[in-house]
Amino acid sequence: MNVLILAEQSNGVIRKATWHALGAGQEVARRTGGALHVALLGKGVAALAQELASSGATVHLADAPVLEHGLAEVHAPVLAELAKACQATYLGAAATAYGKDVLPRAAAKLGAAMATDVLGFAGDGAAIVFRRPMWAGNLIAEVELATPVKAFTIRPTEFPVAARAGGGAVVAAAVSIDPAALRTRFVEFREVKSARPELTEARVVVAGGRGTKGDFKEVEGLADDLGGAVGASRAAVDAGWVPNDWQVGQTGKVVAPELYFAVGISGAIQHVAGMKGARVIVAINKDPEAPIFQIADYGLVADLSKALPELRAKIKAGK
Repeated sequence: MNVLILAEQSNGVIRKATWHALGAGQEVARRTGGALHVALLGKGVAALAQELASSGATVHLADAPVLEHGLAEVHAPVLAELAKACQATYLGAAATAYGKDVLPRAAAKLGAAMATDVLGFAGDGAAIVFRRPMWAGNLIAEVELATPVKAFTIRPTEFPVAARAGGGAVVAAAVSIDPAALRTRFVEFREVKSARPELTEARVVVAGGRGTKGDFKEVEGLADDLGGAVGASRAAVDAGWVPNDWQVGQTGKVVAPELYFAVGISGAIQHVAGMKGARVIVAINKDPEAPIFQIADYGLVADLSKALPELRAKIKAGK
């Protein structure tokens, strides 16, 4: 019962989430006794295949101009054919924008049932049970998939990175997509460039909420002092104070940094679902009854407009 994991790359670099997905793939392979395979799709990505092979997996390299931009209409059928070629019973990916876009389409082509945002596994062989959150994480469901091929996406923050076992191989895969027959075309990609690290991969995240009243100057300053990324609650995003890609939570991004600052965030369950995996949580809120203090490792009841400048001054003095 082989396992095929979809790899994700950007600008010639394997995304961190892929290594977590491979870690999950290694666990499924151990439970099924099958072999681990990886699908790498793109243009000019051959050099990355050897890096992925360090996980001990067989890497199926689909390298062609038509695969350059990661369009789901193009990548999904190629992924489905690779799953058939390696006789994969389990097809997985990280629950990133790319994984969520491509995998359901590939699953549909394979007639596969699918579990999303998987947190863990139970059972062995064809009877593996997928554990996934429901109701903003208040309930953990145990899902069994009855189809011959089973698809899943994993929450990267819940799995360790893949062990580097070595001994993997790279196999070239044929691509038979006719660009002229596609109904979707790539127009442009407007990249948001920032000197800060990617939110989902940052070691430190400083997030602001409704309590900032739209002034994120000190929040951004603290993030820069600590070499971290800036996040936000949905309330701050919906108010138009900050970009949508800063949102952390059930309907935003899921993060698990070493240090997470929740500044002026009440701690609604939808927000907590996206950051409770952080190693250390620091909450700053003037409301001593704010729910965020229930999960915080350190809490400060204070006006953030006064607390943040003082904290930043201490950090700078310490440096």
